[in-house]
Amino acid sequence: QKYGVAEGRPLTDLKAMAKAAGEQCPSFTPSGGETLDEVRERARDFFEFLCRLAVELEQKEQDMHGAASRSSGTPEEQLVFPWTNHCSEAELSSGNGGASKILDANILVVSHGAYMRNWMGYFVSDLSCTLPTNLTKSQLSSVSPNTGVSHFIIKLENGNLLKPEITCVCLNQDSHL
Repeated sequence: QKYGVAEGRPLTDLKAMAKAAGEQCPSFTPSGGETLDEVRERARDFFEFLCRLAVELEQKEQDMHGAASRSSGTPEEQLVFPWTNHCSEAELSSGNGGASKILDANILVVSHGAYMRNWMGYFVSDLSCTLPTNLTKSQLSSVSPNTGVSHFIIKLENGNLLKPEITCVCLNQDSHL
């Protein structure tokens, strides 16, 4: 998040500015700073860029190697991004009523926890991401611990970039430490 006049200053300064304005962190936006809605918009744009990039690279790969031998071409085909190794190909393709095409798009996104929390909010609120059943609301709204890992599986019905099906396998895990 861009903090405008508070950029690079201690958190105590930001909290003092928020208090003087009658607001609380993190919803306070200092002069010249970026609002939480603007952060979410930036997260949305970046996610859409990643999806477009993965689909374009897969299409180039098909053009080079011949799509006919790798795809059934059915209209109900799903493009699946297995961004975690927790599911087998059979689990990913079960129940979709059509063919699934697995895209090899393992993507690692590294960022600050507050930005990632906004990205998760975009996934859950705007894209109806399916969450693990044992996840609590406080875990969903908390900032990821340092080096926290989250895994998602992204499915694009008929390559539709606007309506991805997102499943969260795990969120803000730090068991690797």
